[in-house]
Amino acid sequence: MLHDLETLTGSSVIATDGEMGSVRNFLFDDQSWTIRYLVVDVGSWLKRRPVVLAITALDQPDWAKKTFHVRLTKEQVRNSPDVDTEKPVSRQQEIAMKEYFGWMAYWEDSEWFNPLPSIAPGREYPVHTKGDSHLRSARDLVGYDVWATDSEVGRLEGFILDDASWHLGYLYVKAGDWLYSRSVLVPTRWVKSISWAHRRVNLHHAREQI
Repeated sequence: MLHDLETLTGSSVIATDGEMGSVRNFLFDDQSWTIRYLVVDVGSWLKRRPVVLAITALDQPDWAKKTFHVRLTKEQVRNSPDVDTEKPVSRQQEIAMKEYFGWMAYWEDSEWFNPLPSIAPGREYPVHTKGDSHLRSARDLVGYDVWATDSEVGRLEGFILDDASWHLGYLYVKAGDWLYSRSVLVPTRWVKSISWAHRRVNLHHAREQI
């Protein structure tokens, strides 16, 4: 089933021992256009910035009730490596999370998951490295200009998610006056590149094809 990603923001996240918080954002790989992590606002029970959880830590989501059950306790999350969700997540940060939780990183091409509750709290994890240039915040991309090969198409308003694969199959784009300000769905496979400096998504196709 397809979902507007924005409608899943605010979904409940439930640990094995109670409610953890709510979904604040999604991090995706801009080469495969696949969601890799949830950014979770943990609320008052944990006084730290939002935590990052791999989708491999999730049971089958309840899409209708907008609820994500996580195979982790709140204590495991409390002692997890700190990740600054306001910056690109580095590969070293992902390795630190893998070492703590025991899940296989996505670049190892596996969905195996085995949380390790015996990891000692307070352990130091290496997190000060260059960001992964392909792991991006879905929320931060909203508002980017979308350009065809010959002219501007419009402004990115959101994404369409396939819940079977966590794949972002379409960009939800508000077109300009050339299309009477209508909204159109643009396949993510049409994306040629993303300019983070210029806040712009570049497509392979001319505007006429859209």
